[in-house]
Amino acid sequence: MGAQSAGPLVVGVDSSTQSTKTLVVDADTGVVLARGQAPHAVSGGEGKESDPGQWWRALGEALAQCGDAARQASALSVGGQQHGLVTLDAAGAPVRPALLWNDVRPAPQSERLIAELGGAQAWAERVGSVPGPAFTVAKWAWLRENEPAAAAATAAVRLPHDYLVQRLTGEAVTDRGDASGTGWWASSTESYDTEILEQVGLAPEALPRVALPGEAAGTVHADDLPLPKGALVAAGTGDNMAAALGLGLRPGQPVLSLGTSGTVYTVSRHRPADPTGTVAGFADARGDWLPLACTLNCTLAVDRVAALLGRDREAVEEGGEVVMLPFLDGERTPNLPGASGLVHGLRHDTTPGRLLQAAYDGAVFALLQALEEVLDADAAPDAPLLLIGGGARGRAWRETVRRLSGRPVVVPEAQELVALGAAAQAAGLLLGEDPAAVARRWGTARGAAYEARPRDGAAWDRLAATLADGAALLRR
Repeated sequence: MGAQSAGPLVVGVDSSTQSTKTLVVDADTGVVLARGQAPHAVSGGEGKESDPGQWWRALGEALAQCGDAARQASALSVGGQQHGLVTLDAAGAPVRPALLWNDVRPAPQSERLIAELGGAQAWAERVGSVPGPAFTVAKWAWLRENEPAAAAATAAVRLPHDYLVQRLTGEAVTDRGDASGTGWWASSTESYDTEILEQVGLAPEALPRVALPGEAAGTVHADDLPLPKGALVAAGTGDNMAAALGLGLRPGQPVLSLGTSGTVYTVSRHRPADPTGTVAGFADARGDWLPLACTLNCTLAVDRVAALLGRDREAVEEGGEVVMLPFLDGERTPNLPGASGLVHGLRHDTTPGRLLQAAYDGAVFALLQALEEVLDADAAPDAPLLLIGGGARGRAWRETVRRLSGRPVVVPEAQELVALGAAAQAAGLLLGEDPAAVARRWGTARGAAYEARPRDGAAWDRLAATLADGAALLRR
């Protein structure tokens, strides 16, 4: 903050499950001139919900922390948490709290929808993904069954980033990247699927227009934010698509993101269609594809194990044969929404440090298994893994990834990649450039590089065997 600007200023927004982050960035150089952050509250219990109004208030608070820099911005873009179901009434007010991506209550609706519309293979070929409980279509089906009055009062359905874009511009606009996580946008036609919408009782008119890559959503018309009226607003995108832009990803570069949830993805020129449901066949924000797999249990689960053991999260010890599958909140990959954690192989000589290391191993194993499905034939088998997210700063996470993957690892220096990617999208719109090329010019993927270390095949085999042998127990 306080650096001098050489070019026009853009704002990148990351509206996530836990908070809103804002960056004011020089569009020419990528220098971050100001930043802000404000928290969100998430209701717990059986479901995961959040009041959309607080996202708007948090956006205002985070922008206010950016001071005069935000008031000088020429363009803005929003990256938001994917899959969330925002229901609005005829006046544009939320009907009820939004159902968030990690709400697994719609698991029965997900299974029924898959069966009713031809099975997993048909969904993969048509939509690009098999709609698990996280997908918006399953959440809408859950709402219709469990809260019919709320569904009946709903005049418009939005994703979290769509909601913010609409309040910024007055326009109902989304993008292909975030729309591809709904389950009612078909990657095969790059349009809303009217048959699916009819099946779940949702009118196409209730959904936002899908902007083309590089197209503006509108201009700032809201008068309760510290932004200049008339500034350009990009279409925005989902958080994973924004992070891919923030890294300036080229096709075949693998990314492993270690956050509350874990994700693995790459940019591909080939439309994904995985009938197993492991890989979500997302579109990216540019016109390519973003095959992605997500696990629910990552840093939060491992930190919980550390707390139960009374140990610092870095206090691990390699060695031993204990295995842990830390599925503390159910799991999405593998698809085990009702699972709980599983520990196997405890001995008298098992130490707390080895048990904690086993939690890391289990979380990383799930991600690396999914990565094998995400990468296509064009990806180099020895390409460095770009390690991002909060866990990427931890030595235990990094070394576990190196040991179980056998790949070199790069930890980019850039922070807040979702907000940076949104800023790159805003800069691309403003300057008429490819946003990924903008990010590469900014050098966002530069960082510390770590050589490959020998792959721990024995640990991998133990984990695979425990997952296979414990499958029945995990499904209880």
